[in-house]
Amino acid sequence: MQLKGIHHVSSLTANAKQNLDFYTRIMGLRLVKKTVNQDNTSYYHLFYGDEKGNPGTELSFFEIPNMARKHPGTNSISGMSLRVKTNDALTYWQNRFEEYGVVYAPVTERFGHAVLPFWDSEGHEMTLISDQNDRGVEAGKAWTGSGIPEEYGITGLGPVKLTVRYLEPTIQVLTELMGYRSSGEYRAGDDDSHLVYVFETGEGGNGSELHVEQRKDLPDERQGRGSVHHVAFRVETEDELREWVRHLEADGFKTSGFVDRYYFQSLYVTEPNGILFEIATDGPGFDLDESIDELGGRLSLPTFLEDRRQEIESNLKPLPSPFKGKD
Repeated sequence: MQLKGIHHVSSLTANAKQNLDFYTRIMGLRLVKKTVNQDNTSYYHLFYGDEKGNPGTELSFFEIPNMARKHPGTNSISGMSLRVKTNDALTYWQNRFEEYGVVYAPVTERFGHAVLPFWDSEGHEMTLISDQNDRGVEAGKAWTGSGIPEEYGITGLGPVKLTVRYLEPTIQVLTELMGYRSSGEYRAGDDDSHLVYVFETGEGGNGSELHVEQRKDLPDERQGRGSVHHVAFRVETEDELREWVRHLEADGFKTSGFVDRYYFQSLYVTEPNGILFEIATDGPGFDLDESIDELGGRLSLPTFLEDRRQEIESNLKPLPSPFKGKD
């Protein structure tokens, strides 16, 4: 049993309209699905991705209006990254961040790759990472409907960073239970005082990596807007997912069991430091109820919510139409 890499990352926003503007207009991602939180249909759940919303490119946000800002700390998903093709692309993005007033830090190197750290308006800690020296999980294809040239566009999700209070239990779960393997380590922090351990799965590389840092000196993160809610890992089929349910529960972990998310199937499990993991299937995909050309153009509801469409739409604030169109 082996996970293929990162499937998606889900975060929290207090303002879906502002979030949509930032990730489509400024970052050039495609809104591939405008739907609702299936556990609370009063709020949006927005999915962004590459030109087709391929697995491994999906960044999603749950909207919770009036949510307080996060209090950063340990036992959290403390950072995420987005892939671009080359080091030159980072120069393009640095200039773009200057133009749009996006807060960023200078380009630096992290574990052999050029990276450009930045923050969105709600404090999500993000990094653009160059694939120029990458080998491993294939990236997606950048969407050009926002006007960003394809050679500079975002092609998928890169490494996800976990910050934990106790390192050993998390590493044990990753390596002994989830099939991740160690691929190295590097120093981080303003004074290079913190050691970060790197793990990969499947074909490896930026599209599969988890970076894990131990921080006993920090309080636990208090989630809010700007927090990452969970990270999801890829499996190919529903049969594999059901085998993962059996595998995790046989080892004593309490899981959600099989959950049908309509666009993919999932299971959820919490690792020993309290970070939520999801395992999700590559399909059916976001074109299940919309054509590729029309992704994100209307409010999409899974079939089990369709009979409540009028009620659900009446409780949502309308969102402006994102960029549409094909390459």
